[in-house]
Amino acid sequence: MESYHKTRGIMFENVIQKRIRWGDLDALGIVFYPRYYEWFDNCAHEFFDVIGIPHDRLWKNHGIVFGLAETRCRYLNVGRYHQRIKILTRLEGLDAKGLTLQHTISRVDGGKIMVVGTEKRICMDAKNPMELKVTTIPKVVYQALEQVLAGPKA
Repeated sequence: MESYHKTRGIMFENVIQKRIRWGDLDALGIVFYPRYYEWFDNCAHEFFDVIGIPHDRLWKNHGIVFGLAETRCRYLNVGRYHQRIKILTRLEGLDAKGLTLQHTISRVDGGKIMVVGTEKRICMDAKNPMELKVTTIPKVVYQALEQVLAGPKA
């Protein structure tokens, strides 16, 4: 799996490329749908790493994690064994207590979009993992996310 990021227009995007493997398939030879959610989650963590706020540091330094509140997936085209795909992740929305990430999976060959997924993540106070509570995103973390959402300065 290889990762890179780019800025398109004003929107920061992180892109991961991978090849669909045998273990990703169902009995019909297409990507088994839970794999998409696994890839979304992995790409979300990679996104946080690339923008400089990895989950382990959020937990250690701020006592928070971004937990999943909602996920959606729209299936447009099937994925098959050995196809090279790219997963583009971008920050789509941000508010005081959460954020929305969008993941677009497309074939490297020809660029045909296969899947578009969305994750709504909420900021959770994780100081006591047995009593997770929704909390406000710490100011320094919010500002870092806000910069990503705004894109680069002209």
